[in-house]
Amino acid sequence: MNDVVIAPSILAADCGRLNEEIKEVEKETSFLHIDVMDGHYVPNLTFGVPIVESIRKATNMVFDVHLMVTNPMDFFKPFADAGADMLTFHVETVEDPDEAIEAIRKLGKRAGISIHPDTPIEKVFPYAAKCDLVLVMTVRPGFGGQHFMESSIDRIKAVRKVIDDAKADTIISVDGGICKETAPRVVSAGAGYLVAGSAVFSNKDHAAAIKELRTCAMS
Repeated sequence: MNDVVIAPSILAADCGRLNEEIKEVEKETSFLHIDVMDGHYVPNLTFGVPIVESIRKATNMVFDVHLMVTNPMDFFKPFADAGADMLTFHVETVEDPDEAIEAIRKLGKRAGISIHPDTPIEKVFPYAAKCDLVLVMTVRPGFGGQHFMESSIDRIKAVRKVIDDAKADTIISVDGGICKETAPRVVSAGAGYLVAGSAVFSNKDHAAAIKELRTCAMS
């Protein structure tokens, strides 16, 4: 993934016409971000295994499943079986992140690790070079449409340095408040994978919104 990846977050999509929404974004990107929330780790409930199974039948897009749940390891296999390609868990939610990464890899899936904005960024350092993706949350997780947190820029830079020093291929993902103004800033800081919800789905032409966001990110 040499170019900047834009992964639309279906949290911001019209769930009443989800298959149609996916077909629209599929015109301009191969990646789809799926937020799974349990009402415990974050104060909201979203998509479960049946939804992933259903939309898997409608597309061959790469499913990036972000597990914002208290016991993520219980959900690795169900979501893998449902069609997830990448599974991302929060560093705060497991006792042994190395074990979690290994469990995902054993399922034949790409492993991601995420970190809450209120958690010291250093907590993710020991695992940054071991997984496929580090997701730096740029808002407090739980709801879409929030404003970008300025402190995220330095956090992205810090993770970028750890990955580069280890000469690893880990991708940095960002999620929250990504728009035409913030996209180039996070890419400049070291991110290469941008999750975008409102910036994509609030535009009637979803594909055009993705293309414009990617162009801004790489400018």
